[in-house]
Amino acid sequence: MSKKYQFLVLVFLPFVTFAQADWINIAEKRKSVQDSVITDVIQSAIDEASAKGGGTVYFPAGEYLTGAIRLKSNITLHLDAGAILRFSDDFNDYLPFVEMRWEGTVMKNFSPLIYAYEVENIAITGRGTIDGQGRKWWLELYRIETAEEKPPRTKFQKMWVEQNKGLETSDYYQRTMSWEFFRPPLFQAYRSENILIEGVTIQNSPFWTVNPAFCNNIRITGVTIFNPESPNTDGINPTSCKNVHISDSHISVGDDCITIKSGRDADGRKWATPTENVTITNCTMLSGHGGVVIGSEMSGGIKKITISNCVFDGTDRGIRLKTARGRGGVVEDIRVSNIVMNNIQEQAIMMNMFYDHNETIEPVSERTPTFRNIHFSGITGKNIKNAGRIAGIEEMPVENITFSDIDFQAEEGFYISVAKNVEFHDVSVTTKMGPSFEILNSEDIILDNVETESPLENMAVVKLENIKNFVLNNTAMFMSFDLFLSISGEKTENIYLQNNTMPNVKKGLNLQKGVAENSIIQKKN
Repeated sequence: MSKKYQFLVLVFLPFVTFAQADWINIAEKRKSVQDSVITDVIQSAIDEASAKGGGTVYFPAGEYLTGAIRLKSNITLHLDAGAILRFSDDFNDYLPFVEMRWEGTVMKNFSPLIYAYEVENIAITGRGTIDGQGRKWWLELYRIETAEEKPPRTKFQKMWVEQNKGLETSDYYQRTMSWEFFRPPLFQAYRSENILIEGVTIQNSPFWTVNPAFCNNIRITGVTIFNPESPNTDGINPTSCKNVHISDSHISVGDDCITIKSGRDADGRKWATPTENVTITNCTMLSGHGGVVIGSEMSGGIKKITISNCVFDGTDRGIRLKTARGRGGVVEDIRVSNIVMNNIQEQAIMMNMFYDHNETIEPVSERTPTFRNIHFSGITGKNIKNAGRIAGIEEMPVENITFSDIDFQAEEGFYISVAKNVEFHDVSVTTKMGPSFEILNSEDIILDNVETESPLENMAVVKLENIKNFVLNNTAMFMSFDLFLSISGEKTENIYLQNNTMPNVKKGLNLQKGVAENSIIQKKN
């Protein structure tokens, strides 16, 4: 028997050490699988361990080729250093379809590469590598998506249509649904609890990589995820999960590094299951559209999230919240602290409620998304394109946002539109073009000890338009510069300026036409 396929099942008894455990040698059961997919061998090992109450399927160093694996309760997959578990790129190896959540919609689809349904106490551990061999999946998507005319349905598309009759999705999602081809995530536990993923390297996922759905008590630690430039190959995507701990991991992928989700539109609201109690700490994120992203599938709600002690270097965005009209759901009680960013290609911080570019105002309803109670502190960023962008919708402004102890060096500064109760404390934003802070159509704004290290010629540091209830205080800038504050907009009122020291500014305040002079209240130092 070739070493290539020598792996074992270890069945652990309570309080028995690894060395003392009973060993079941699967190599003795299968002697002619050297050059074949060995899904049945691995699955039979899982089933046998499960029948004994649980255990560990152990992969020593070597290469193993498999199709879809289905975990059962009390099962651990352990990959030794040097073990490579490769997944087949034959789509037939992921049949039959199973119930799963795909981009926030529950449907019947290809089995995830590693799938667990309504189980508990499962784990994937070790220093080995899991390779999803996703390239063929990516190419099939490109073939369907880029065809000038819709190609004839494959058997897999016909199966999807047949098994998802009556599935309802939003109008703007129809382009995606028209593909009728949905690549599986590499790992999805569904309606399960007590999940551990530790130490392994995961690469080349067909779609999202680690994607627990409707699960409780998840720990992902010491994991490396690498996906090259490829479509939608996010790193870690908990959706409608509770009590999630992600730590000490290194992620570089083709889409978002870590994304927190809870369902899409009406389907997400139907299940009404938020993602909550999530801790993300001590991680590094390199290539990816976003470092940590919340949404856009957030219809079930997302709350009580902490993100701390992370480094983002080279991602398109740092922290990104995204949603759209029609999505519904509340994102609230978010804390982001002790973050270092570098080489951010777009925004360091992004809160966007126009993800589908819908400009049509709606009455407030279950379709209306909400961002509130979100707080950022202790963040340093260099080589950033945009310091931050916050865009609320008229019927539901972004509300109760604070920024404290922030130091950004960026091409452009913060842009805030349609927001309420926003505060900046001890924030320095040095730009290459435009103001450091541009705030429009908002109310109840506080800027406390804000500055730029290098004011621009003939450019205001702070620019306001149609702002109600604004306080600027405790700012001290001693260098010589042209203009600090520019105010415009007929709706501007109640602008309070106090305890600011700028002895060498040529013009501290510029009022544009239409701003009532009595809207400015200055307290002399």
